[in-house]
Amino acid sequence: MKKFLSLALFSGILLMSVNAHAQTDPKTPEDKSKRPSPPAMASATTTKGVTIKIDYSQPSLKGREIGKTVEPKKDTVWRTGANEATTFEINKDVTINGKTLPAGKYGFFTIWHGDTWTIIFNKTSDQWGAFNYNAADDILRVDVPNMKPTSMSEKMTFWVDKDGKVTLAWGNVSFDFMVM
Repeated sequence: MKKFLSLALFSGILLMSVNAHAQTDPKTPEDKSKRPSPPAMASATTTKGVTIKIDYSQPSLKGREIGKTVEPKKDTVWRTGANEATTFEINKDVTINGKTLPAGKYGFFTIWHGDTWTIIFNKTSDQWGAFNYNAADDILRVDVPNMKPTSMSEKMTFWVDKDGKVTLAWGNVSFDFMVM
């Protein structure tokens, strides 16, 4: 009986250590869908053949108030989502509200000013949050008005339509811009 209990105890410890190793092994990819702010994507190909793809993590309000208990904080660079910085990718040279943006993949940041937003396309697309954001790497900045969304959105959400209109809505804030 002692041998059986010792074997069972040893087996249990072995199984727990294998499971713990699997959870921390850098070779085992993280299941990002289990994060509190899971990954999301908005994409479309416009009528002019421009493919627009936005990869972001989708935070929820959970009773918090934008600008007070959850980002974006007023007049501060924000990764426009959660976790890794949001990325904005286009397959062709375009104009954003009339300003030129070359084809490529960009870090997508914003600054909320209350009544307006500054939309930032930064050449460093692969970074965590806005901790290493460098304004010297900005390719384009565009100012757009803040709009009141038609309905409150618990989760931050991007939409891209076939005409090239990109919209972000979250809580009581929203903006859009045109990709032509």
